[in-house]
Amino acid sequence: MRKLFSILIPALIIAFLATVVPFFNSSKELSEDVMRIHILANSDSAADQSLKLSVRDRVLEHCSAYFDDCEDKNEAMEVTREHLDEIETVAEQEIRDRGFDYGVKAEVGQAYFNTRCYDDFTMPAGWYDSLRLTIGDGGGKNWWCVMYPALCVGAACENKMKEDLSDGEYRVVTSDKVDFRFKLVEYWEDFCNLFR
Repeated sequence: MRKLFSILIPALIIAFLATVVPFFNSSKELSEDVMRIHILANSDSAADQSLKLSVRDRVLEHCSAYFDDCEDKNEAMEVTREHLDEIETVAEQEIRDRGFDYGVKAEVGQAYFNTRCYDDFTMPAGWYDSLRLTIGDGGGKNWWCVMYPALCVGAACENKMKEDLSDGEYRVVTSDKVDFRFKLVEYWEDFCNLFR
């Protein structure tokens, strides 16, 4: 029995590591290769939450052409920085068109995101570069997705993901939404955040 355990335990550890380590590495690569968008609503009122989604649609539509010639996330980040004033203006115009007078702040930076499941893909937890839009007081529920490559735009589909992501990154985002490895990545990121 002892001999069986001395063989079985290392084999299980090796199998576990062979499954988890590539997933962790691809998750890390993914956080380095994509730019997220994060929109904070003024409040949790139904009107403010609806406004947040309206601003989201207008900004994503407006920004989609920005990235046509971008080779990678770094170029997309630079293009976004160059257009921050324009992005704020577009968001403010949507806010005015909807009858509100909130201000909006657009900024580019790095933020921590929990694991997030969408209809067609899942983004693992981690630190991501992002465009952040704060509407009014920014005290309401937020919305986030992937701005570059444009996975949150209606035209984004499985073929777009295959085209823009590496094989490992594609396997991560299309993994089963209940994949235990997402939880492990999230626990690991939470642990690392203790030392940030």
